Amino acid sequence: MDLELLTGSVTAVMGPSGSGKSTLVSVAAGLDTATSGSVRVAGHALDAMSPDALTRFRREQVGFVFQGYNLVPHLDVASNIALPLVLASRRPDAGWSAHLVDRLGLAGLEHRLPGELSGGQAQRVAIARALVARPSIVFADEPTGALDARTGRQVLHLFLDVAREFGQTLVVVTHDAGVAAATGEVVLLADGRVADRMHAPSDEQVAARLLELGR
Repeated sequence: MDLELLTGSVTAVMGPSGSGKSTLVSVAAGLDTATSGSVRVAGHALDAMSPDALTRFRREQVGFVFQGYNLVPHLDVASNIALPLVLASRRPDAGWSAHLVDRLGLAGLEHRLPGELSGGQAQRVAIARALVARPSIVFADEPTGALDARTGRQVLHLFLDVAREFGQTLVVVTHDAGVAAATGEVVLLADGRVADRMHAPSDEQVAARLLELGR
């Protein structure tokens, strides 16, 4: 599979069950090793790295946003956001962190625990955590899947707006045609290969093409 994503691009990845979405993300993020070929992120060949170097690379250059938030329950909002920097032994940039908190509508919530947040607030914390280290790329796996439709749309559009504002390369794995269409570019997988790329499609076009691939 050959796939190139430009720096600053916002892309959705879709495909029928078993099409290779999870494998693509795992390999591209350096969580798994490709059995053939090569993977390059921000000019770095992941397959040439030692395990320790790859771990450091992920901490510094790759951000993740999960459907289930994955916040640490005993850490407050500010500490959850700063966690990637702590793990990488990097000093937080107070100005950048404050900007993220403000931009994502989290001001005033910094000392709350995850259990005291709504689903939408928790996912916005997860987004801030993914962006705080200024990674080369952020992978979002069904980022609105645990939210109701209205909250999911609000969080998604805020996420996309912030990613574009910061020039952040973003890959969103989703089953939702509406989520995919909002990103502007959709990569469709089938049987472990790129079956199609759609630029600025409508929800209906994405859903129809996905249905064709699933037959």
